[in-house]
Amino acid sequence: MSETPAPPGKVASGRADAVVVVLAFAGIVVSLMQTLVIPLVPELPDLLNASPSDATWAVTATLLASAVATPVFGRLGDMHGKRRMLLASLVLLTAGSVVCALSDSLGPMIVGRALQGVSSGVIPLGISIMRDELPTEKLASATAVMSASLGVGGALGLPLAALVADHFDWHMLFWVSAAAGLVATALVTVLVPESEVRTGGRFDIPGALGLSAALVCLLLGVSKGAAWGWASGTTLGLFGGGVLVLLVWGAFQLRLPYALVNLRIAARPQVLFTNLASVAYGFSMFAMSLVLPQLLQLPKDTGYGLGKSLLVTGLVLAPQGLVMMVVAPFSARITQARGPKTTLMLGAATVAAGYVVNILLMSAVWQLVLVSCIIGAGVGLGYGAMPALVMGAVPVSDTAAANSLNSLMRAVGTSVSSAVAGVVLAQMTIAYGPLHVPSQNGFRTVMAIGAGTALLALLLASFIPSRRPRPAAGDVAPADASEPAAA
Repeated sequence: MSETPAPPGKVASGRADAVVVVLAFAGIVVSLMQTLVIPLVPELPDLLNASPSDATWAVTATLLASAVATPVFGRLGDMHGKRRMLLASLVLLTAGSVVCALSDSLGPMIVGRALQGVSSGVIPLGISIMRDELPTEKLASATAVMSASLGVGGALGLPLAALVADHFDWHMLFWVSAAAGLVATALVTVLVPESEVRTGGRFDIPGALGLSAALVCLLLGVSKGAAWGWASGTTLGLFGGGVLVLLVWGAFQLRLPYALVNLRIAARPQVLFTNLASVAYGFSMFAMSLVLPQLLQLPKDTGYGLGKSLLVTGLVLAPQGLVMMVVAPFSARITQARGPKTTLMLGAATVAAGYVVNILLMSAVWQLVLVSCIIGAGVGLGYGAMPALVMGAVPVSDTAAANSLNSLMRAVGTSVSSAVAGVVLAQMTIAYGPLHVPSQNGFRTVMAIGAGTALLALLLASFIPSRRPRPAAGDVAPADASEPAAA
């Protein structure tokens, strides 16, 4: 059977399928890397001969590196080639995994985890490559699958990590990550073409440093606020400094001809409200990741814990990622028929419904499987719609930077969710022997907050301008498509 001819500048249909599979696999590898370390977190102080507070830097380093690298690699991808930056991200992920695999102390582990965090730009870069290279009729389903890869890797990572941790030395987790990174790098090298779309100009180094400083201040305050004290001078100083730097950074970005982030494009209603909804969506999604594992693992003696092992917990949560992948083509069909705004709103409503079900049903394993699948379906719908909304409002030359900014907004939401849920669960506890554990009402409160933020995402999405889906949705943006990358 012969391949379907490709439109000018696009890959042929047969090769397009291979490109989608490879890019989705790369996305799964990146999200898998973030989940593999979860079983080690409670044991890191002993494994690395470090204090508990110092050991948390092995997690914090990944968060900060991810926040800094995502917009930077997105802009570099638009300037110098998205495939090139994708390969650089995967090489750094592999190198970071090897460093972690060889580590027995905290310093090298932090370095390795930071290198792994740099790879977070793989998914927005992959989506941007799809826009440049795939035939228009394949773009909606392909971007939905790529977005779903984030959930698939996260869902499959926990049971895999628990299985490896139970039967092998802990270093094996990172050797697995390194091997997966090598495979992904080889596949991208062989099968993914380099886009000819370039934005030109020079890289905004002051803008990158300014945004990095602001993000580090804000996210460090969020991630360490509970340990340092939310009212402490250090925490408040970080928040205040981050906001001040962000304001100064924004003022300078508006004046630069080749800014790191085109704030005028980011202020377009379709992009602005999509990004705001993404923050709320990321917050809501992550609340489940904090609640369900604890409910599953708390002892039955508490009256509401299910007393399951980490492996069983991972197996219970794994269907969520598979549901996200199954939902991806349906997300694309709804987007093609009704537009991505409708898909995003439907996804937010589904996530909210999942949390309501969780508040009512939380006493059996099957109930939590049901909840994770409902929320997974909602996340799959929403995550598939966000790239379509962003790409429908930005020039082709700004695709990677715009997708990376959207990915960053979701990451900010998940970081804030972790902090808020941590505060709630730390305050609402019951005595269990010599310990205090989160209470059932504490979990219900976090679920209610998750439902509320999902409804907030629904409200924000309703302000996105309605626009009928068009056959050329994968091409240049309407109205302003011809304007320079930095207005």
